Amino acid sequence: MSLAAYLTVATCLFIIGLVMVAARRNLIYVLMGLELILNAANINFVAFNRFQPGTALDGQIASIFVIILAAAEAAVALAIVLNAHALFDTIRPDDYDTMKD
Repeated sequence: MSLAAYLTVATCLFIIGLVMVAARRNLIYVLMGLELILNAANINFVAFNRFQPGTALDGQIASIFVIILAAAEAAVALAIVLNAHALFDTIRPDDYDTMKD
């Protein structure tokens, strides 16, 4: 596969993730969109590292760091979503009007 194929897949994942974050019908969808955006970045790191001659494992190391960061982000964000659901009985971000006061 060529670099353009990897970049096409990463671009598609990034756009799908942006649409999911922008639509924000549900906080779970927002979290899934953020994960897709991070996975697109991982594909870019690994693809550019693979097609850059003479480099070590810099792209793979950056990708592993992003995966660890995404796991921590998912755990914290899921705890926030569960707490918001317990307080407001909904996970729609538009319904949190009391947070504006």
